[in-house]
Amino acid sequence: MTALPYQTQPLTEPRLGLVVLSADETIERDFARMLPEGLSLNVTRVPSGLDVTTDTLAAMEHHLTSAASLLPQADPFDVVAYGCTSGTAVIGARKVAAMIRKGVAARSVTNPVSALVAACETLAVKRLGILSPYLPEVSDRLRAVLCEHGIETPVFGSFNESDEATVVRITPGSITSAAGALARQGGIDGLFLSCTNLRTLEVIEEIESTTGLPVLSSNLVLGWHMCQLAKVTGPVWPRTTLTPTGA
Repeated sequence: MTALPYQTQPLTEPRLGLVVLSADETIERDFARMLPEGLSLNVTRVPSGLDVTTDTLAAMEHHLTSAASLLPQADPFDVVAYGCTSGTAVIGARKVAAMIRKGVAARSVTNPVSALVAACETLAVKRLGILSPYLPEVSDRLRAVLCEHGIETPVFGSFNESDEATVVRITPGSITSAAGALARQGGIDGLFLSCTNLRTLEVIEEIESTTGLPVLSSNLVLGWHMCQLAKVTGPVWPRTTLTPTGA
């Protein structure tokens, strides 16, 4: 064998890490279409229940550190995100961040709930309509957490589904129709399409156009917030109300 010389170079692009639920079939697809170019995105998976209940969501807490530890460890990440809206609401954002930091070095940690709160602050949204795929016991916790942050949720609707394999197959037409029905109830200044596994990215622009409201989704706000925290600028797809500013 001949030992050959080589050189190394530092990795200078922003480093993002993402902890994805084992049952999630959507978030990686959305991030590939949505995030600006020039990023380094590494993904790991955390065990999650196929049936979404408060118990299965709470159980993820015990696996977050080991899942985060499977991300590359050579350099600290600019941002690591936990990709579960309802799981964050049940476990708690602070605990999620603590568990992830035990597994990997990250300058910032976020999740869809913290990202949603930041997005609502940016857009001055105080009264949010929520569309959820999940059972009331799961959605009620999310609404309570938002209330703690001063965000009212007077309009709420759900598909009342607990099976993740079904959630990911809910049609865009069903989502659009349900969001429109919630918007027509009035009394809100924004809509939130909850769940990283719900395929919402394609319909956000249409719903914004037909309702006249800013429309947020779990994956949209999470990708936006990661870019904000990493000080990344560039277009987010779809080009909705939220765009990274690098602030």
